[in-house]
Order: sequence, then C-alpha cells, then structure tokens
Amino acid sequence: MGCGEGDPVAAVVSEEWNGRTGQAWADEWRRTDRAFGPLTERLLQRSRGRAIGQVLDVGCGAGELSLAFARGRPLSAVTGIDLSEALIAVARARGGHLDNARFECADAGAWRPEGPFAADLVVSRHGVMFFDRPVPALTHLASLTAPDAGLVASCFRDRTENPFFTELADLVPGEPGAPSDPAAPGPFAWADRDRVAGWLTDAGWADVGFEPFDYAMIIGAGDDPVGDAVGYCLRIGPAARAAADLDAEGRARFLERVAALADRHSHEGVVALRAAAWIVTARRP
Repeated sequence: MGCGEGDPVAAVVSEEWNGRTGQAWADEWRRTDRAFGPLTERLLQRSRGRAIGQVLDVGCGAGELSLAFARGRPLSAVTGIDLSEALIAVARARGGHLDNARFECADAGAWRPEGPFAADLVVSRHGVMFFDRPVPALTHLASLTAPDAGLVASCFRDRTENPFFTELADLVPGEPGAPSDPAAPGPFAWADRDRVAGWLTDAGWADVGFEPFDYAMIIGAGDDPVGDAVGYCLRIGPAARAAADLDAEGRARFLERVAALADRHSHEGVVALRAAAWIVTARRP
C-alpha cells in the first residue's frame, strides 16, 4: 500500500502525516530526535547480541533509529517505512551516505517488498501506535520476518503517566482529553499492555514482554532553553495543533503559559518533562 491509500481510518492517518503534522515533524527532526533520543538508545540495547541480517523499521520517521542500526551494523540491511513523504525525504537525505539503509513511503502494515525479504528484527520507535487495524498489520509484519525473528518497539504508557502531554494540553483552553476510543490510532493506542499483548498473540507473535521505561523528554536546550521549548511546543506535541487554531489573544496567553511551564522544568540549561513508555518485545515462533 502506498501513501494515502487504505480504508477511511487509514486514509485520515495518512492525510495527517502527509499534511501539517508530517511536515512539522520533518522540519523539526533534529529536536524530535533530541526528545526521543533515550528511546533510540534503549531500543538499540534491546537488540544487541542478536544476529541480524535484515532490519525493518516501522514508522521510521526521519530515520534516526534506522540510521543508528545501519551505522552500528554495516553488514546488515536496514529498511525504514513511513507514511509521510516529507519524513521519508529527510531520512533519505540523512542516509544518503549509507549503502545499507533504504527508505520507502508506505503503510508498513501492508507494505510489499520487491524481491525476497525476511527481516530478522522488526523495530519501531513510537510508530506502531498508528495502525488503524493492529492485528492484520502485525500479522502482515510477521509474514515479512524470518523464523525466530524478534520485535522490539516503544510506545507511550498511559496518558496520565506522561506530563509531556498532560501538562501541555492543560495549557490550551478547550484542549480535548483522551479519545473516546482508547485503541484508536494515536499516541496512546498501545498504552494498555493487556490489549497489546492480545493483538500480538492474535497476530502470531510469541513471548510478548513489556518493560516500563521512564525518561526525560528534552523539549528545550541551547542558549535560550525556555525559548527553544516554546518554539518546539508550537510545532510538535499535544498542544501544537490547538495552539495553531487560537486567535492572537489566545495564542499570546498560551505562549506565556508554555514559557512559565518550561521555566519551571528548566535545570542547568535544559528543559525536560518526564515521559513514560513501554519497550515491547516479541518473537516470531
């Protein structure tokens, strides 16, 4: 499946990631890599000690995790898949010097490789939460793996455990809370470990495990960390879309609140908010 195809829910997700959201993430890839850097390192750690010929990176975004694998495993072939054309363009530009990394714009839950393909490892840094039909997507991913292949993915835990979302969302008047359908594609679709374990088991994966991983999500740094944090929050995260739709007066109030929040969380030149994730592991029998 290419970008923009699929059922209505998938089409909405694709449209979002090929619209303002995807472009913002593509423009801000340096700051998003900084924010999610601890997750990248943890995912790399969980894959060490395993012989890997081919890696499939699901929802690869601007390519940080794929490129880290390609640099660290020069004899492995790494394929990154993402819905966003803008993000794939960034990933290709960043990885142009690496012969063992390639990137394709597609729905990873339906992507068909050209020629023989059998991944020894499926990885994802916060990309799996956007499947509109998780079980078919995970079943398809299993079909692209070699026997005894592994899966290592990160996802957010419950919204209430993630101040990056709750504290920022509270600053925007009328900002909606959690979606009515907690399993709908989005940041917290994989928060419920029992539901996710059921999806993976139904899709044919075994030995499903969950490791809680807490980390500091850096949203501001540099010469003006508070200003950097305000700029980042206007582009990426739970309040970015709502802030973009505010009138001038409401936007000014929002900026003041974000600056105050960033100042409270500023320490030694860095603004960071606590984030809580699962590191999900599984194995193809």
